[in-house]
Amino acid sequence: MTAKPHAASCDRNREPILAVLRRHLGDARSVLEIGSGTGQHAVYFAAAMPWLRWQASDHRDHLPGIGQWLEAAALANTPAALELQAVADGVAGFDAVFTANTLHIMGWDQVQALFAGLPALLAPGARFIAYGPFNYGGDFSSDSNRVFDGWLKARDPRSGIRDFEAIDALARAQGLELREDAAMPANNRTLVWQRAPLPNG
Repeated sequence: MTAKPHAASCDRNREPILAVLRRHLGDARSVLEIGSGTGQHAVYFAAAMPWLRWQASDHRDHLPGIGQWLEAAALANTPAALELQAVADGVAGFDAVFTANTLHIMGWDQVQALFAGLPALLAPGARFIAYGPFNYGGDFSSDSNRVFDGWLKARDPRSGIRDFEAIDALARAQGLELREDAAMPANNRTLVWQRAPLPNG
């Protein structure tokens, strides 16, 4: 059996992210993770918050590795990971959507499509939570982020660290209001938006 995929960054950032998730997901029941990558976050957060049904998802080539983590953890609240296309084809009604280190990897058109699809995924009052590096006022938050952005664009000109203001505008266009902008280690942020609840809800 091949070794499970492993990203050291997941080990480093999981505790700070979990602290934010706990503040916002105490009354949630279901979370969709977009871009689950190795699957490490899925099993860690699902184990730490057993009241949640944590639905992992990613492109098809990542599913076997995610499956290895889910199988090894054998948690009752982690169903089999979904291919992202299946997410686009009608999965809905989540109390939260979470994504980590994806917005700077996607092309801008993909980022726009992600936000445009959020109303179909999120229940009223649900949250969208994104972790990663962001620029503010067009400025990099650190020299290391500037170098990272250059590396990203050399690899794929469509990628790159996103401006917070542009991302927040996409969120607001879909009826989401920013609830928290939390500083994270290594010049990252965790951003939390919330969809409006139903009237009298």
